[in-house]
Amino acid sequence: MKISREVKTALLVILGILFFIFGFNYLKGENIFKSKNTYYTQFDYNALSLSSPVTIRGNKIGKINEIKYDFETGKTRVEISVDNDLKFPKDSKIRMYETGLMGGNALAIVEGKGTEIAVSGDFIPSVVEEGLITGLTKNFSDISSGLDGTLQSADSLLINLNGLVTDDSEQGLKNALAEFNTTLKSFQTLAASFNRLVTTNETNLDGAITNFNKVSEDLAVLSGSLKEVDIAQTVGKLDQTLNNVNGLLNGLEDGEGSMGKLLKDEDLYNNLEIASEQLRELLQDFKLNPKRYIHVSVFGRKAKEYTEPEDPRQ
Repeated sequence: MKISREVKTALLVILGILFFIFGFNYLKGENIFKSKNTYYTQFDYNALSLSSPVTIRGNKIGKINEIKYDFETGKTRVEISVDNDLKFPKDSKIRMYETGLMGGNALAIVEGKGTEIAVSGDFIPSVVEEGLITGLTKNFSDISSGLDGTLQSADSLLINLNGLVTDDSEQGLKNALAEFNTTLKSFQTLAASFNRLVTTNETNLDGAITNFNKVSEDLAVLSGSLKEVDIAQTVGKLDQTLNNVNGLLNGLEDGEGSMGKLLKDEDLYNNLEIASEQLRELLQDFKLNPKRYIHVSVFGRKAKEYTEPEDPRQ
C-alpha cells in the first residue's frame, strides 16, 4: 500500500504539533505523560492568574487550570490540578497567599487532620491569608500618597519657573547669564595659564617625576631591608643591654666594686681627700724649698722645717 504525499505531510504536521506541545510543557516543568488530579475551590474575588503555582509545605505540586466567574453565587471558581501521587485529607483548606511584592498570588494546600482522603473532583474550601487585602490596600495608599506629594512638588517647581521667567525678573536672569559667561571666561584664562605653566616647566616636571620614582624605589628597597631585619632579636638584645646597664647602676648604688665604694664609702673619700691635700702640700714645699729634698752640702747643713705659705697657689 502506497502512502500519498498528502498523508505524509499531515503526519509530519501532527508530529510537529505533538513535539511542540511536549517541548512547551517540558520547558514549563510539566510532564504530560503523568496523570493529574483535579480539585475545585472558590473565592470572593479574583486575585489569581492562570498557571499560578499550587504548593504544599512550600513545594510546588501543581498549577491553576481555570478561573471562572460563577454568576449564580457571585464568586470566582478556580480549578487546580496537582500530582496524582499527592494524598491529603478532605478537610484540608486551599489558602491564597502573596508570593512577593511583584510576584502575584498563589495557592497553598493546608492539610487537615481528618482521615478521609480527598479524591479528584472534590471541592476544597478556601481561606485567604490574613492581612493580604489590608497589605494591598496599604501599598496602594502609600503609592497614592507618594504620587500626590510628587505632583505637589512638580506644581511648586512649575510655579517657581514661571515666576523666574516673568518680565520682572528678566533683567536678573540676564545678569545671572552674564556672570556665568564671565565665570566661564575666567576658567578658560586659568586653563590657558596652566597649560603655559606646564609647557614652560615640562623639563622640571619630568625631572621631579623621575626623582619621585627613584625615591619610591629607594623606599621599596628600604622597606624590603626592614622586613629582613629580625626586629624581635634586635629588641631582645637592646633589652638585655638595658638590663645590664641597670644592674651596673644598681651595683654602684649599693656600693659594689671600686667605683661603688668610691661613690658610697665616705671613709675612702675622706682618705683620698686627705691624701690629695698632703700631695698638694708636698709638691708646694718641693717647689718652694727644693734644697730640702735635693741636699748637696759639703758641711752638712741642717734642713729647714716646712712652713705653709700664705698663698696656697704658690
